[in-house]
Amino acid sequence: MVYESVLYNDLHTNGIIGPHSKMLGPVADGGKIVFLTPPGCWGPMITPNIRGGHEVNVPVLVEKAEIGNSIAIFLEDIKIKSRATSSGVGEPVENAYMGDPFVFKICPSSKEPWPDYEVVGIGDNAVRCKDGTPASPFRMVHGYTMLFDDSYKVGITVDKKLSEEIAKNAKSYMSLPPNSKQVPVVTLAKADLIGAVSRIRPFMGQLGSIPAVDIPDSHNAGDFGYALIDANHPYRITRDQYEHDLTDGHLDIDSVRPGSIIIVPVKVKGGGIYAGDGHAMEGDGEVAGHTTDVTTEVSVKVEVIDKLNLEGPLLLPREEDLPPLAKPWRKDEWDYVMNFAKKVNIEVEPVAPLQIIGSGPTINDAAKKGFERAAKLFGMKLEEVLNRVTITGAVEIGRLPGIVQVSMQVPIRILEKLNIADIVIKHYNLSY
Repeated sequence: MVYESVLYNDLHTNGIIGPHSKMLGPVADGGKIVFLTPPGCWGPMITPNIRGGHEVNVPVLVEKAEIGNSIAIFLEDIKIKSRATSSGVGEPVENAYMGDPFVFKICPSSKEPWPDYEVVGIGDNAVRCKDGTPASPFRMVHGYTMLFDDSYKVGITVDKKLSEEIAKNAKSYMSLPPNSKQVPVVTLAKADLIGAVSRIRPFMGQLGSIPAVDIPDSHNAGDFGYALIDANHPYRITRDQYEHDLTDGHLDIDSVRPGSIIIVPVKVKGGGIYAGDGHAMEGDGEVAGHTTDVTTEVSVKVEVIDKLNLEGPLLLPREEDLPPLAKPWRKDEWDYVMNFAKKVNIEVEPVAPLQIIGSGPTINDAAKKGFERAAKLFGMKLEEVLNRVTITGAVEIGRLPGIVQVSMQVPIRILEKLNIADIVIKHYNLSY
């Protein structure tokens, strides 16, 4: 079998990922993947025949990735391709879906599931069934269109006139990939927020390994995935599948950006590394429910970690993205610590920062899951984890309603047992 050292991936799913997904590769252990990702949330959400809340890239098999291993994904670069985007606070449209508007979309008039459609003009009702009935299962109740500067440093939300001009050239402004099937969200021509300015700070909302059950891509996390338990559509799952088969690939954590490393579980042979849902910027929590979806070119390196059996991802953000108490100790600081410890006759041991991802139907559930995952992985009592997080780390909100980053300083001897000490030490340039 030939293992690609660099694999280019510009193919996308129809919203469903899992063990029956079409996969590319395999890419070599230590090889690179370049993804051309289409915009994530709103475009697929308003497209009637896409069966998940997103349109992610098809997964890639990785050499040597066996079930029970993990894969370190080194996020090297994100290039934004879109010149404009649109987003906002949304709500479901009655009669345009059954049960879950992200998943089971229907034509309001014919009740046909995942119907064929056409785009007629621009605006809220541009997406229609073939009989002319407005077909989008979501409406944007307060939205904006944002234009980026040529250097991709800032974005500015535009007025109605410019939003309509952008809407009439939607695919061009969003640089929609050739293989994408979505309706570009700028077609809606939203302009409820004008003149708001933001710094561009791109990150990936989806980057991970595929789950061990076929599910909608946007639901591969403990918060959205909860809605799949005993659902009334073909992608229903059991509570046991919810607890054990998901991989939390859909995180919307803004520190999953160039220079970070995410370590993900292998729950299907080959891992199935996929990417999607790139954004231009987001504050912690994604409190509007959605943010600035863009087309991106994403470059990652993948390395298999043998015998690291994870329940969910671990994240090594860039140092500046760590909370203050979790930042790595530098040599001068550690020398001071050692001198103080010697004076009081207390032994201390080298530590390094690590973030454990927790997910669940609520933020409290997600935090609890993060603590439990840490305790199990590190062989600690839960109470020890709580104390270490409190005085050497933090709990940060990745996404409302239920994704958190549990940061703590972890003894290097434990990281050595997990086969990740070398990665962490090199990433944070530690020298104990």
